[in-house]
Amino acid sequence: MIIGIWEVISKLGFFPTFMFPPLIIPNEPGGVTVVGTLISSILSGQIVTATATTLTRLLAGFTIAIVLGLTFGFLIARYKWVDDTLGFFVTALQSIPSIVWFPLAIVWFGLGNTAILFIVAIGATWTMTVNSSAGFKNVPSIYLNAAKTLGSSGSHLLRTVIIPASVPHIISGLRVAWAFAWRAIMAGELLGSTGGLGYLLDLGRSIQAMDLVLSIMIVIGVIGTIIDNQVFLRMERAVARRYGQTV
Repeated sequence: MIIGIWEVISKLGFFPTFMFPPLIIPNEPGGVTVVGTLISSILSGQIVTATATTLTRLLAGFTIAIVLGLTFGFLIARYKWVDDTLGFFVTALQSIPSIVWFPLAIVWFGLGNTAILFIVAIGATWTMTVNSSAGFKNVPSIYLNAAKTLGSSGSHLLRTVIIPASVPHIISGLRVAWAFAWRAIMAGELLGSTGGLGYLLDLGRSIQAMDLVLSIMIVIGVIGTIIDNQVFLRMERAVARRYGQTV
């Protein structure tokens, strides 16, 4: 249905073809279409290379966010004075869109991969921190008391009791943090990068190739949906079954 509406609008001429290109059927012989541009870009390797560049940056920034988020979350849950200080700032920082940090990233790191990694990490760290701290705080006291009675303490208690009991919250945090990181990488690449899907989006805008812009948007949506459903949603369901939260 959406495809049909798209084609009808493009054929009625409400917008010039370069502004609203047809999805599948060209308006004139040899004309551009979004699907045609998408296929040709894939076959030429342009989108494949850009996707690999974006995902490499994203995984690096996301890994940093996971490490920082788990560390901050544990400290907030473990020490009240950290919760009263850092916890307050985390709540405030979580409400700031990651793109707002880009001017600072440019000043601190210049235009390049480091600035983009900073934007991705800053976009996902606070969400990861909030979810992980909630998980660590909500470990049932009976688990902790039983483990301490059996002689567990320190890193052994953290590794064998606290982290496993916090897994449901951590997985939820990973899923939400990934969504924030995915948006942040697009914003970062749009504003200043070489290579990547965001760079292709900006290139399409600058040359007024809306067929390229829309084809990249399709790729972004498909990749985001696949990763969310095939990785994080499956992890959430597996953890839920493991802890008896689903049938």
